[in-house]
Amino acid sequence: KIHSFLFVLVALGWGFHQLAHAEREDKNRPMNIEADALVHDDLKQVTVFTGHVLITKGSIVLKGDRIELREDPQGFQYGVITPEPGARAFYRQKREGLNEFMEGEAERIEYDGRLDRVTLSQRAVLRRYKGSMLNDEMSGQVITYDHLKETFRIDGKASPQVSKSSPSSN
Repeated sequence: KIHSFLFVLVALGWGFHQLAHAEREDKNRPMNIEADALVHDDLKQVTVFTGHVLITKGSIVLKGDRIELREDPQGFQYGVITPEPGARAFYRQKREGLNEFMEGEAERIEYDGRLDRVTLSQRAVLRRYKGSMLNDEMSGQVITYDHLKETFRIDGKASPQVSKSSPSSN
């Protein structure tokens, strides 16, 4: 069995600078990634982590079997998280100034740093916790949560093409 590695990507320049509108101090926190393996393409600014991947950055927690991170020429970061077959990837983040957390699971989770938006696709569930109490739970084929506007949209009958789109096509 391969042992997990702890990667502190501050030295590599990764930071998900826009990931933290919901909790402003998250953007200044280092990103820590645990994974069994990684492949980095410096020319394309893409890093793929595989095997029991866990990302933490302040209040942000992302979990999956495979996470692909990329950065565009303007410095915005994008992530695509997928789980092991039959499972769901995981996302959690504290809301700014509140004792509330947004938490989600799906077969595919996309983060768009330019738009500050999370999209959960296929068997998607989004929950809002007030403290440790579950306050709201929503499900659908595609759930989009916009951190800037603090809104979400649920599509219960999304076509397969929606969940396969690349983060840059939104």
